[in-house]
Amino acid sequence: MSRSTKNLVFIVDDDPDDREAIRDAFRENKHDHEFVFMENGNKLFDVLSTQFSQTYPAIILLDLNMPGKNGKEILKEIKEDATLRKIPVVIITTSSSEKDRDISYELGANCFVTKPDSYKELLHLTDSIAKLWFTKPAA
Repeated sequence: MSRSTKNLVFIVDDDPDDREAIRDAFRENKHDHEFVFMENGNKLFDVLSTQFSQTYPAIILLDLNMPGKNGKEILKEIKEDATLRKIPVVIITTSSSEKDRDISYELGANCFVTKPDSYKELLHLTDSIAKLWFTKPAA
């Protein structure tokens, strides 16, 4: 796999308000990341295969419920690709279904979370994601 950019975050969600809220919550928590928004899986694969073919994101935040290819189909394609499968994928969705959670993990999701109801909860969630995926362990 080509190199990963440690602060590059792909947010794949068809709702522009959700994409911006997630980005804003990371920024409010003072996490220094570069964000790339995509509204669907086709755009994600276009970006991964062209614009970022030499540099991959540190993490993909992926919604499940999108028109066209849904998040499960996208996740399956990412995890079946030898080059892309190492990119951590966090499912952030409105679904709280155990079935969606189980299928997401079976398909290779690194984490599954339901979108919070409040911005305060989103702040906590994005801070937790940043601490889990971007903080190096103490030596």
